[in-house]
Amino acid sequence: MNLIIWLVIGGLIGWVASMIMKTNAQQGLILNVVVGIVGSILGGWLVGPLLGAGTINQNDFSLRGLLASLIGAVILLAIVNLVRRGAVR
Repeated sequence: MNLIIWLVIGGLIGWVASMIMKTNAQQGLILNVVVGIVGSILGGWLVGPLLGAGTINQNDFSLRGLLASLIGAVILLAIVNLVRRGAVR
């Protein structure tokens, strides 16, 4: 059951992050899920301690936990854009 929640919430977080970074047209469903889950891990390391929350990977489904995951996904997309194009959009 936990895997299904990771996929669904990770997909939603990846989708919202791709809309924020304006890369939604370039990504499909699978890449949104990957960005959401990997971004959640990144958010857990970088943003989670600042907000005092875990992430969806740590079974924290609070608003702060989802926000930390979203910020991590946006940071991940910014890094990918920086490597691909040499500049963040």
